[in-house]
Amino acid sequence: MPVPRGSTIDPARTRAAIVDAATPLLYERGLDGIGIAELCARLGVSKETLYRHFGTKDGLVQAVLEARSDRVFRWLAEAVTAAGPRPTDQLAAAFDALQGWYDDPVFRGCAMVNAAAQHHDEAVRTLTARHLDRYLELLTSIAERAGAANPAVLGRQWLMLVEGATVVAAHHDAAHVGELAYAAAVALLPGNVPTGQD
Repeated sequence: MPVPRGSTIDPARTRAAIVDAATPLLYERGLDGIGIAELCARLGVSKETLYRHFGTKDGLVQAVLEARSDRVFRWLAEAVTAAGPRPTDQLAAAFDALQGWYDDPVFRGCAMVNAAAQHHDEAVRTLTARHLDRYLELLTSIAERAGAANPAVLGRQWLMLVEGATVVAAHHDAAHVGELAYAAAVALLPGNVPTGQD
């Protein structure tokens, strides 16, 4: 990221710019699909700059995953909030938003789950667990508003539908996956929640 003549170097801005540029590249190619030399060339930074801001490639990967998790969660939470107060509308909005993501030509599955599958290390597993916990909290809050007898169980079931739909859309066929997952989620609403799972 060359700095225009006469401008001041801002480390936070440089770091954020590298993260923004690296995010789509690492998502498309995978964490191990690009070496450090090519990564630096594609980002337009030297290895020294990358190492100065992130320590290692793994440091950059962690920063990218944290930023992506924040952005994706904010996007989904905003879709739920924009749907209004009815839990069924909020649930529909979540799965509609996901289907829009699945239909995007650059969709490659959940970056967090992809990262955990590629890197079986504690740092990435912790980031992935945090990401899924945020989804779970959002879904559980919808289950609470829906009057579920056990919102924690229903939220977890919905999380499994979200993540299962994301895997199917990425690795099988994305057509109508969000719609089908939503139908399954609605079937679990109060009155239809299986018993014996408290």
